[in-house]
Amino acid sequence: MKLAGLKSVENAHDESVWAATWVPATETRPALLLTGSLDESVKLWRPDELELERTNSGHCLGVVSVAAHPSGVIAASASLDSFVRVFDVDTNATIATLEAPPSEVWQMQFDPKGTTLAVAGGGSASIKLWDTATWKLVATLSIPRPEGPKPSDKSSSKKFVLSVAWSPDGRRLACGSMDGTISVFDVARSKFLHHLEGHFMPVRSLVYSPSDPRVLFSASDDAHVHMYDAEGKSLVGAMSGHASWVLSVDASPDGAAIATGSSDRTVRLWDLGMRAAVQTMSNHTDQVWGVSFRPPGGTGVRAGRLASVSDDKSISLYGYS
Repeated sequence: MKLAGLKSVENAHDESVWAATWVPATETRPALLLTGSLDESVKLWRPDELELERTNSGHCLGVVSVAAHPSGVIAASASLDSFVRVFDVDTNATIATLEAPPSEVWQMQFDPKGTTLAVAGGGSASIKLWDTATWKLVATLSIPRPEGPKPSDKSSSKKFVLSVAWSPDGRRLACGSMDGTISVFDVARSKFLHHLEGHFMPVRSLVYSPSDPRVLFSASDDAHVHMYDAEGKSLVGAMSGHASWVLSVDASPDGAAIATGSSDRTVRLWDLGMRAAVQTMSNHTDQVWGVSFRPPGGTGVRAGRLASVSDDKSISLYGYS
């Protein structure tokens, strides 16, 4: 697999672009790229020219996360204003507004079946689960507090939850915290299973392998990308190459490669067979907050796509086959 730069849009937003994901294709339209920015807006872009389809407003602070429902019909944006806005992708009609206490809304992801939206709960040291039929909060998966004397406020702040990921079978949820720990939960039983150790700085992004529900990839400020057996609690591989914080990780649809974005301004492609970076893309001039592979599907779509977004306000699109 080799990436080729296809298109870059400078000043895609008025401020830093913090989040990106693909909205899956429907019968009537191709997959769209969804981006969220410090400029408080969410934008939808058509491939492959990255033509702006629509701009959504509605948040009053920067957008920290965007998520797309597997049906491709609805999506969600989360902001520093502590609101999650759920909207119809094609009409922009607001479907639900989910409210949380301050600093308790960070990354979010719909489960593979689309029945639940998981939200990384920041200072609540938990993952919040919202039912997508009723938009009610149905569960809170809390990271257990450390044993021993009464924990200080300091220890709970270390468990600040930044990132969240569903396993492809929907049975597991993992979350990454400010102190570098990764926590794994059994969703059906709402039960904490174990921590995955190895990072000592914030874990800002997590993704499970689409081809193996046991394998979890993590990106951390310690400049490493880890590959875990999330069931066996073991670190399978640690990959280094970025010169600074790794802010985002995503897995290719076939599970053979991962891409990462970093504050060293690069996007890297990693071959999982070799467990090494095989390509470095230097399109951006500032930190890269998001990387996202387009999901398979859509009429006549054969080639793969990867998008990246950055503090430099730009979006880059890469192709591979």
